[in-house]
Amino acid sequence: MEPSGYIEVDMFPEDVNSLDHPKVIGFKRTLLEVAEEYDCFLVSFEIDHGTATFSFDSDELTAEILTILQNDSKS
Repeated sequence: MEPSGYIEVDMFPEDVNSLDHPKVIGFKRTLLEVAEEYDCFLVSFEIDHGTATFSFDSDELTAEILTILQNDSKS
């Protein structure tokens, strides 16, 4: 499974630094559900002081997420 690029997003406060944190668990669950909808896999998922870094093995899904993030940053 090759990742289709990595997405890095400041999702949580800096004190959220564990994959066991309830907010992180919920976010990862959402990513897994989206991956299932796109018939692909969540290839990697990490948290570092509130920053989530993740990747899928789908160019289409990765591109869609990046478009959403870019549009959101313009608002």
